[in-house]
Parts: sequence; C-alpha cells; structure tokens
Amino acid sequence: MPSTKAIWARSPYLAVPHHENMSSTSVNSVASANSEYFDNTTPASDEYSKRISETSTPAEDGIIETDFASIPSSTLKDQLQLPLPKFKHEPWIHSLTPMFMGIDIQLPEKDAHTSSITFGFSIHDGYYSTDFAIKTRNISKDTDPSEYPLLITERILLEIKTYSSEHLFKFVAVAFPQRVQKFCPRLCARLWLELDVLPFVFKDAALSGGHDGDESEDSVGAAPSCDELADSLARKIVMFFGPKGLPRISIGYRNKVEVDNGGLIHMVDLREYQASCSPETWECMMRLVHELKITRICGRNGVRIGFFSATPQGGGVALMRHALIRLFKLLDIQATWYVPKPNPSVFRITKNNHNIIQGVADPSLRLTDPQKEHFSKWIESNFERYWATGPLDSEKPPGIDIAVMDDPQVVALIPKAKAAGIKVIYRSHIEVRSDLIKQKGSPQEGVWDYLWDVGIKDAEVFISHPVRGFVPDVVDREKVGLMGAATDWLDGLNKDLSRWDTFYYMGEFKKQCEEVKANKLVYPMRPYICQIARFDPSKGIPDVLESYKKLREMMDYELPLRKIPQLVIAGHGAIDDPDGMIVYDETIKMIATEDYDTISSDIIIMRLGPSDQLLNCILSNATVVLQLSHREGFEVKVSEAIHKGKPMIAYRAGGIQLQVEDTRNGYLCEVGDTQTVADRMYELMMDGDKYKELSDYAKTSVSDEVHTVGNALAWLYMFNELSHNREVKPNGRFVYDMMRESIGVRWKDTENRFPRNF
Repeated sequence: MPSTKAIWARSPYLAVPHHENMSSTSVNSVASANSEYFDNTTPASDEYSKRISETSTPAEDGIIETDFASIPSSTLKDQLQLPLPKFKHEPWIHSLTPMFMGIDIQLPEKDAHTSSITFGFSIHDGYYSTDFAIKTRNISKDTDPSEYPLLITERILLEIKTYSSEHLFKFVAVAFPQRVQKFCPRLCARLWLELDVLPFVFKDAALSGGHDGDESEDSVGAAPSCDELADSLARKIVMFFGPKGLPRISIGYRNKVEVDNGGLIHMVDLREYQASCSPETWECMMRLVHELKITRICGRNGVRIGFFSATPQGGGVALMRHALIRLFKLLDIQATWYVPKPNPSVFRITKNNHNIIQGVADPSLRLTDPQKEHFSKWIESNFERYWATGPLDSEKPPGIDIAVMDDPQVVALIPKAKAAGIKVIYRSHIEVRSDLIKQKGSPQEGVWDYLWDVGIKDAEVFISHPVRGFVPDVVDREKVGLMGAATDWLDGLNKDLSRWDTFYYMGEFKKQCEEVKANKLVYPMRPYICQIARFDPSKGIPDVLESYKKLREMMDYELPLRKIPQLVIAGHGAIDDPDGMIVYDETIKMIATEDYDTISSDIIIMRLGPSDQLLNCILSNATVVLQLSHREGFEVKVSEAIHKGKPMIAYRAGGIQLQVEDTRNGYLCEVGDTQTVADRMYELMMDGDKYKELSDYAKTSVSDEVHTVGNALAWLYMFNELSHNREVKPNGRFVYDMMRESIGVRWKDTENRFPRNF
C-alpha cells in the first residue's frame, strides 16, 4: 500500500518564534529570531565578530559612529502580540515594505593596514530618504589587509539583514560606487543570490547640482560625508524603478535594449556561471570565447553580433536574451540586442500568424494582403528610423557581422541585413505545424509562404526546436540546426529565495490578488498545484481546470480541507500578445459556470506584472506543477520546475517531451486526457514516497543545454564558424553536439542531455 506521508506538510516556511513575555523593546532579540529567515545566507563567523569591534568610539577623522535614527516599526511589536497560529505549521506571513539603500565606504589603501573602516548608509522608501547612519568599526591590528574585502562584505550583508528584520523591510536594490565593487568583488553576487537585492554600481558617486549664491566659499568645496554620498546613491537608484518597485526596462539609442540598465546592475560574475555548469561545459566556453575574441574582421579584433526580436520584456525570447547578453558582457563578447517600436495593430497580425502556424486559431482566420502590407510598412519604418544608418548599414562597413533574427516578427529585416554583407541566423521559436503547411490552400500554408518569401529563405542557418515536425519541407535540411530554449539558474526566475524573501513575494502575490478581487491563496495552511504560463490559446488552460475538477471529485470526500490543494494559474503578459486578456477573461468565465460552483473559490487565476521572483516564488512553493499545452515549441518553465525538484505533469506536446522523463521526474499524458492528469496529481499528493523519488531525481536531471551557459555555447559555435566564412550545415543535428565535436570535448556518461532520437 502506498505511503501517505503528507506532502502538504513539508512547507519551506517555519513559524516565527512566538514570545508571549517579550517586552516591546526587545528589538534585538526579535532581529535575532528573524535572522533564521535568511536561510540561504552565510552568517558572519565568530572570527569576523572578533575582528570588527562593536564599540562606539571616535574615529581618527573625528566622525563619531551613529546608529540609524529611526526606531523599528510598531508593526513588529503588534505582530508579537497576536494569538498563536491556528494550525501547527502555519507561518507568520510578514507584510514587508519595499525599500532602497545607498552605501558609501571610506576604503583603506590597497594592502595597507587600517584601524577602522567607516560606512555610510542611507534608506529611501521611493519617495524620500527616511534614515541615515554613519558607522565606524574598529579592526584588530592582527587582521591581514587581504581579509578586508570579506569583512566589509559581511558587514554590509549583516546591516541589511538586521535592518530588514527589525523594521520588516524588504530591500529591493542597493547602490554603491564602483570603487567599493572593485575592492569587494564578491559583494554584488552575494547581495543578489543571498539577499535578493539588486546591486547598482555607479562609476561616479559624486553629488551633483550647483549652490546658492549666498553660500560661503568655504562650504562650496567641502567633501561630502559618507552618508551624504550614500543618500545621493539611494536617490539615484529610485529613478530606475517603476510601479510596484520593479526595475524599468531601458531602451537606448537605435532602440537597443540596455540589459541591466546598461550595466549599472551587476548581479553575478563568471565565477557563479562556472559553478552552475559542468567542468566540460565551462571548458568549451573558455575555448570558444578565446577564439572569437582573436578573430579579425575588417581590420579589428572580435566579432560583432546583433539580436533582433519583437519585444524587450514579457515573453520567453526576451527572458533568454536578457540572460544571454548579461553573460556575453561578462565574457567581453560584443553582442547587442535591438527591438522595433511597438505597434498594437501589427502585434495583432503577428499574434494571429503565431496562432495559425501553431494550428490553434479559428480555421477561418487568414493572413490578408492588407495585413501583409501593414506589416511590411512597420518593418520598413523601423529599419529606416533606427538601423539603416547603424547596425544594418549597407553603405558602410557593417555595424554588426552576424545578425540573429529571433522570431517571425522581424524576418523582413533579413534581406536588408544580407544587403549589408551580414551573415544571418533565423531562429524559429514556436511550434510550426509542418503537416498543415503541406495542405494546399490552408491558412498555415498562406502564413508560412509569406514569411518564407519575405526573408526566412535568405538566412544562412535555420534554428528550430528539436522536434522534426517543426521544420517545413521547403527548408533545406542542410541549414537546419536543432537547439532548445534556455533559462538561467542565476536570475530571478530560478535562484533560491530565502524564507524572508518568500514572505515578501507571497505577500505581494496576495496583494495583487486582492487588487483584482481574485480568490485568496491560503498557502501554507493548504498546498497548491500550479501552471505557470502565458494566457494563450495553446496552453491548455481549460484542460488544467477540468483536471483539477476531477482531482477534487476524488479528494473532497477523503481528506480534510486543509490537505486538499488549491489551484494557481498565473503568468506574465507580453506587449506583443493581445490574446492574453482575452484568454484570461474566458478562464474567469469558465470557473463561474455551474460545473465549478463548489470549487471555484479554490482556483486563483492571475495575470502578473513582470516580476521574475514572483513567478519563482509561486513555482518554488507549489507541490505539483502542470503544463498542459496542446501545442508547444519548448516551454522552458517545464525545465525550471523540474530543476526545483517539482514533479511535472505535462502533455506529450512539442518540446515538452524532451524535458520530462516519464515516471522519473514527472509524468507525460496524452493531449486531452484530463482523467489521467487528475490520477497522476492524486498519486503525487497521496504517495509521499513516490513524490520524493520523482522530486529527488528531478533536481539532478536537467541538462546544461537548457542553461544560459550551454545555450551560449551553441550560439558561440555558430558565430565562430560564420565569422571565419565557414558554412554551418547542421543537417538536422543538435548544434550543441557539433560544438562539442569541433572542440574535441566528448560527452560523458554522467552528463545529462536531451534525447537525440526524438
């Protein structure tokens, strides 16, 4: 008989200690108790505590250490007086306030001994600076100067954690001068990966602005103190954030996407990427990067690459490009990314094309001649306005050497790139129903023929998801290379989140639900099942609802309510996806029908803003994850869930089958078989041993090919070949395999990889 260990009881939350007799002034005790919530951080060592004195003594420069002036929030004291949680495992879900911080440090000279280090901190709430502090810490004489960077890094992390727990704050971003980042090279990565804080690094932290005419001459040239510089930095970073405390997308000259705000944000370093992949993968990376850098084109070293796609945010292509360009910058690869000016009427046309090619559109929907003309004019206007005298200039040496056309929206740029002497790679990122394209007079044939003639036929390489049926017969097989989509284990979608940050994002999710009058997620008092995907006709959302309904029919009379899972269907929107709201509305109407009357309150349906960590949090804390797409190119959310150890239940559709190993890290069901999906969910919810078996294997079963590093290798291989005027003829093979063969690094039995015979 299967074990019925309670999957639902294994919550990542732990209850905040409840101290009934704690006085209202015991703030330090509270901070200590709350520090356990930063559970993915490295605590300061005892040795560190000895070396940095906690005594408040005057520094040599006359600055006396002062602590933060404002007192902790009364909310914390109120929380401590609440009654005990109703359920034994119920946590305290904090409502954390998003805040910003600026930091400046009086650094010692390199390799020179110092007796103290002075820190300046400034706290900003997005409207005005709320708190300041100058803290001077003494350092013991026997401390080696080589240890100063670690001591400073630990001090900054400790100050952020302590202030966060005392005031119930969530620091969104921290800014500091570049000299601090250079002195403490591990600071940025630790802020991002341990505390989920975006590090902003400014080259010039000097205060700007003039002075009043009646100021004394002596005061004009006075050097600002640490806290003044810290305050200037805190006020600067606020400008880079938009609604709900989310970083703004930055679009620069010629509609270039300024990834990480043009480099101001510095999240991780090559050290983190190297640790995130196998030694074999990293060896390949170093060899290809070196060769690409020394390649000479037009009398200069290095190859220039330009990516072109429809949108800078919201879809899978955008997520991959942000991650890839971030890595390329660290590797000193000259890669840029351009997007056209958005046009809603054009995006309606391109979304229709997308749905037609996937076979999920109304059979009567077709691409018309007026729509073709409207689409062509849009591309032409973007070309003339942004790129004709820049990266795609045919009159001058090309601004770029190789162009990647990342989706069908920009295929009309291919002839223009070719006219400028640029090599072109076309990437087909959606499921292409080649079987329907074969049918004469079909809508699929009409759309494909147009896209093929307008540009795809001229590309040197045709990259497809690794499914044979995704490539129409007209494409020369020699040009066809296989490469799946990718995700990044180090970005906000995938990195580990501490319990403190989980509190924050769960609180944000519940707030967003309340704003649109959505149902309430009561996790962790009850578990939940989720599907994270765009609201798209191909994503099988009606099947998700039907499967959940059947699961409830099996569980409702067996188990108490607190053991029965809720259902979360959530995803981001994209500016080129006009179907999102339509499908969302249809889903809301569906659960309002009589069929869902008894369970509709347990179904949470949300279109979320562009917060990667929010989706990360929902995915990380789900018990079971679904992906019931009817048509799918790849859907990298499948690999993301598996990488988190979440058993995946999915349909045998498109590239999903490459990622799920049936009965090992999840289950594959036939498209439309909602009863089997419900049976599998029931099994995983009730059989703890089976759940653990699948979960444990899932965590180690994802190939490097789906990680940004592995994906970058496939691109670098093609760039290197094309830059040396060598033809890239995959002939239907995986580009990753061709890369490994060219370098001479063989596959090992211990390495995970996609099935090659699919």
